[in-house]
Amino acid sequence: MAMMTTTLTTASRAYAYRPFDSTDASVATTGDLEFELGPVGYHRARERNFLVAPSLIINYGFASRWEMVLQGRDFILLDDVPGEPRVRLVDTGFFLKGVLREGSLQGRDGPSVGTELGVLLPTVNGEPGVGATGIVIVSQRWEAATLHVNGAVSLTRAGNADFFGGVILEGPHAWAVRPVAEVFVDHEVTADTALSGLVGAIWRANESLSFDAAVRVAAVAGSPVYEARLGLTWAVPVVRSP
Repeated sequence: MAMMTTTLTTASRAYAYRPFDSTDASVATTGDLEFELGPVGYHRARERNFLVAPSLIINYGFASRWEMVLQGRDFILLDDVPGEPRVRLVDTGFFLKGVLREGSLQGRDGPSVGTELGVLLPTVNGEPGVGATGIVIVSQRWEAATLHVNGAVSLTRAGNADFFGGVILEGPHAWAVRPVAEVFVDHEVTADTALSGLVGAIWRANESLSFDAAVRVAAVAGSPVYEARLGLTWAVPVVRSP
């Protein structure tokens, strides 16, 4: 069970900025409720096939330059494997994310710098413990591309130290449909190391709604992992200052 759980999740974040595992140095507008929804996905690891339905992140901009984040992913085992649970709720967590320096993502000069701190909550039919994570994010947007660099240190639910490094590269932000890619390495001390690569695209339908699609290939302790991701990000204003 421990090995399978590792292939289903990373210690820090999942879909922190759709369709990636890393995130960007921006937050929801104050008063906005933002849904990052993966209504359907596919995950194959260690000869097990899973339907990911759904994955969900809820972001709420509760103050200037700060948001609250609640997340989880529902994995449904498609194979008939005796002794293994059919449904698993993993990647559960609650976080506070803030912009420490406003930069190019906020229409200013220079890099945007952000941080994210939070609690890894117990999963269902996965890891029962509680952990914690802290992330530093640096983002830079140019006319031709946008780059996001992540570094994270976590205490896993099993009580191990974990180190995560990820890089996201996006095509021109002005394009309605822009290509995207991500690479990351995630090392849990005394446990496993994951190496991952992702390619996909984001379609910005309007300022409040974007759709995404991506495929991810990874290796966890030498075992291959394949994943397809399809979802959307939708921002809804719930509170507006007069």
